[in-house]
Amino acid sequence: MSYPDNLRYTKDHEWISLEGDTATIGITDFAQRELGDIVYVEVETVGKALAAGAVFGTVEAVKTVSDLFLPVSGTILELNPELGNSPELVNSDPYGNGWMIKMKVDNPAEVSALLDAAGYEAIVG
Repeated sequence: MSYPDNLRYTKDHEWISLEGDTATIGITDFAQRELGDIVYVEVETVGKALAAGAVFGTVEAVKTVSDLFLPVSGTILELNPELGNSPELVNSDPYGNGWMIKMKVDNPAEVSALLDAAGYEAIVG
Protein backbone atom coordinates (compact mmCIF):
# COMPACT_ATOMS: atom_id res chain seq x y z
CA MET A 1 0.00 0.00 0.00
CA SER A 2 1.15 3.52 -0.65
CA TYR A 3 1.00 6.66 1.49
CA PRO A 4 2.36 9.65 -0.47
CA ASP A 5 4.68 11.89 1.58
CA ASN A 6 3.11 15.08 0.21
CA LEU A 7 -0.24 14.35 1.91
CA ARG A 8 -1.49 14.50 5.49
CA TYR A 9 -3.70 11.80 7.02
CA THR A 10 -6.33 11.25 9.71
CA LYS A 11 -6.85 8.30 12.02
CA ASP A 12 -10.23 7.92 10.22
CA HIS A 13 -8.35 7.11 6.96
CA GLU A 14 -8.89 10.35 5.04
CA TRP A 15 -6.05 12.13 3.26
CA ILE A 16 -5.74 15.86 2.56
CA SER A 17 -3.65 17.90 0.15
CA LEU A 18 -3.46 21.67 0.64
CA GLU A 19 -2.81 24.33 -2.02
CA GLY A 20 -3.17 27.83 -0.57
CA ASP A 21 -6.41 27.66 1.40
CA THR A 22 -8.04 25.02 -0.84
CA ALA A 23 -7.78 21.38 0.15
CA THR A 24 -8.48 18.20 -1.78
CA ILE A 25 -9.70 15.26 0.33
CA GLY A 26 -10.17 11.55 -0.28
CA ILE A 27 -9.80 8.21 1.47
CA THR A 28 -6.53 6.33 1.76
CA ASP A 29 -5.40 3.25 -0.09
CA PHE A 30 -5.82 1.33 3.19
CA ALA A 31 -9.44 2.53 3.55
CA GLN A 32 -10.48 1.63 0.00
CA ARG A 33 -8.96 -1.85 0.38
CA GLU A 34 -10.83 -2.39 3.66
CA LEU A 35 -14.12 -1.26 2.11
CA GLY A 36 -13.81 -3.33 -1.07
CA ASP A 37 -15.53 -2.41 -4.32
CA ILE A 38 -16.93 1.10 -3.99
CA VAL A 39 -20.28 1.55 -5.72
CA TYR A 40 -21.42 5.02 -4.60
CA VAL A 41 -20.08 8.20 -2.99
CA GLU A 42 -22.65 10.56 -1.48
CA VAL A 43 -21.83 14.11 -0.41
CA GLU A 44 -24.76 16.41 0.36
CA THR A 45 -22.70 19.04 2.19
CA VAL A 46 -21.46 21.13 -0.78
CA GLY A 47 -21.67 24.79 0.20
CA LYS A 48 -21.79 24.05 3.92
CA ALA A 49 -19.28 25.11 6.56
CA LEU A 50 -18.34 22.17 8.80
CA ALA A 51 -16.05 21.62 11.77
CA ALA A 52 -13.11 19.22 11.76
CA GLY A 53 -14.35 15.71 12.50
CA ALA A 54 -17.83 16.34 11.09
CA VAL A 55 -19.35 13.81 8.68
CA PHE A 56 -19.25 15.31 5.18
CA GLY A 57 -20.63 12.31 3.28
CA THR A 58 -20.70 8.55 2.94
CA VAL A 59 -19.02 5.96 0.77
CA GLU A 60 -20.94 2.83 -0.13
CA ALA A 61 -19.18 -0.40 -0.94
CA VAL A 62 -20.68 -3.75 -1.89
CA LYS A 63 -20.62 -4.94 1.72
CA THR A 64 -20.91 -1.76 3.83
CA VAL A 65 -21.56 1.98 4.08
CA SER A 66 -19.02 4.17 5.85
CA ASP A 67 -19.10 7.79 6.99
CA LEU A 68 -16.53 10.26 5.66
CA PHE A 69 -15.03 12.64 8.24
CA LEU A 70 -13.66 16.11 7.53
CA PRO A 71 -9.96 16.37 8.51
CA VAL A 72 -10.09 20.15 9.16
CA SER A 73 -12.70 22.90 9.50
CA GLY A 74 -13.91 24.71 6.40
CA THR A 75 -16.49 25.00 3.65
CA ILE A 76 -17.15 22.21 1.14
CA LEU A 77 -16.68 23.62 -2.38
CA GLU A 78 -17.29 20.65 -4.66
CA LEU A 79 -17.70 16.92 -5.04
CA ASN A 80 -15.54 15.17 -7.62
CA PRO A 81 -17.94 15.06 -10.61
CA GLU A 82 -16.28 11.89 -11.97
CA LEU A 83 -17.48 9.83 -8.99
CA GLY A 84 -21.12 10.04 -10.08
CA ASN A 85 -20.49 7.76 -13.05
CA SER A 86 -17.26 6.10 -11.90
CA PRO A 87 -17.16 5.60 -8.10
CA GLU A 88 -14.62 2.80 -8.68
CA LEU A 89 -12.00 5.54 -9.25
CA VAL A 90 -11.70 5.60 -5.44
CA ASN A 91 -10.48 1.98 -5.63
CA SER A 92 -8.23 2.32 -8.66
CA ASP A 93 -6.69 5.75 -7.95
CA PRO A 94 -7.44 6.85 -4.36
CA TYR A 95 -4.82 9.65 -4.34
CA GLY A 96 -5.46 10.88 -7.89
CA ASN A 97 -8.66 10.73 -9.93
CA GLY A 98 -10.48 9.16 -6.97
CA TRP A 99 -10.39 12.32 -4.82
CA MET A 100 -13.73 13.08 -3.18
CA ILE A 101 -14.11 16.77 -2.31
CA LYS A 102 -12.45 20.15 -2.47
CA MET A 103 -12.92 22.58 0.39
CA LYS A 104 -11.88 26.05 1.54
CA VAL A 105 -9.90 25.55 4.76
CA ASP A 106 -10.60 27.92 7.66
CA ASN A 107 -7.17 27.53 9.24
CA PRO A 108 -4.40 26.01 7.06
CA ALA A 109 -2.31 25.39 10.21
CA GLU A 110 -4.78 22.61 11.14
CA VAL A 111 -3.47 20.57 8.20
CA SER A 112 0.09 20.46 9.54
CA ALA A 113 -1.23 19.04 12.83
CA LEU A 114 -2.48 15.90 11.03
CA LEU A 115 -0.46 12.70 10.61
CA ASP A 116 2.37 12.56 8.10
CA ALA A 117 2.82 9.46 5.92
CA ALA A 118 5.08 7.71 8.44
CA GLY A 119 2.67 8.43 11.31
CA TYR A 120 -0.29 7.11 9.36
CA GLU A 121 1.58 4.01 8.23
CA ALA A 122 2.50 3.31 11.87
CA ILE A 123 -1.22 3.26 12.74
CA VAL A 124 -2.37 0.96 9.93
CA GLY A 125 0.72 -1.26 9.95
